[in-house]
Amino acid sequence: MTPPESPHFNGKTFSPPGHASARGWRDILRWKLSAQPRPWPHRVEFAPASKPLEPPGRQCVATWIGHSTFLLRTPTLTFITDPVFSERAGPLGWFGPRRVHRPGIAFADLPPIDAVLLSHDHYDHWDMPTLRELARRHDPLFVTPLRHADLLRQAGARRAVELDWWQTHPLAGARITLPPAQHWSNRIGRPRNHRLWGGYFVNLPGPAARANTESEERTFWFAGDTGYHAPMFEAIRRHCGRPDLALLPIGAYEPRWFMAPVHMNPAEAVQVHRQLEARLSLAMHWGTFRLTDEAREDPLRELEQARRDQGVTSEAFRALAPGESARI
Repeated sequence: MTPPESPHFNGKTFSPPGHASARGWRDILRWKLSAQPRPWPHRVEFAPASKPLEPPGRQCVATWIGHSTFLLRTPTLTFITDPVFSERAGPLGWFGPRRVHRPGIAFADLPPIDAVLLSHDHYDHWDMPTLRELARRHDPLFVTPLRHADLLRQAGARRAVELDWWQTHPLAGARITLPPAQHWSNRIGRPRNHRLWGGYFVNLPGPAARANTESEERTFWFAGDTGYHAPMFEAIRRHCGRPDLALLPIGAYEPRWFMAPVHMNPAEAVQVHRQLEARLSLAMHWGTFRLTDEAREDPLRELEQARRDQGVTSEAFRALAPGESARI
């Protein structure tokens, strides 16, 4: 079904808020011919995590599994974002970037998943083998931007909802909203920008302090893949409010002339943290798959420098190890 035309949909394809288009094949060739990629380790080992933490009391727990995959456990619901458990991020099992560390939590150790939040159709965010297993074992609600129905059918999703930018879907007292992101979409079999992309702002109900009072909500924002576009982030702050937790991408940003329209660097991510006045931000989209020219540890070094430059503490914007958790 074709969505109605809108300021970001011309009847055929979608466009980002800042109208910054993804690079074409000529730009890709220029990048590859001039690239000076810094070295990555072949494998990164870490102490295996125990089973994911349960949320104590009224708190929520966010666990970084790798790349843009977070497990978010609340007192009433469990979410997973852009789940990728495969060894490679690509159209075939043997093709595409190979992960340098195993998932921070084994798939078999996942708790029951209530909702899967999918930001867009790129292979490092939409992993069909993982989605099929989630559909088979957990039967969650799959939430996607517009025009992902064909991929959802392939994944075997039995419960699914597609959202346009700023639309909201209720789930067991929570509200799931799709804010825009400065990005693009593309996957074999469809034209570029055929499908919409975005992030997710989730309002979670909290227990009322006493009778006849409004409940205290907790909120989290999963930014998805996005470049920096100040008016868009200002609109998200106005429309959705201040997030208790922001999941912000800090990797895959070099060279800047090529990546800036669609991927933030760490300094821009810290700026967004401040712009939205997030209570806590956690880094994602780094260190799992080698996608661009910076070294694996460069995002961490630049994040530390950006925090110092912008007066943000290491407690306010953190980068977790695979399998590590933060309580909100």
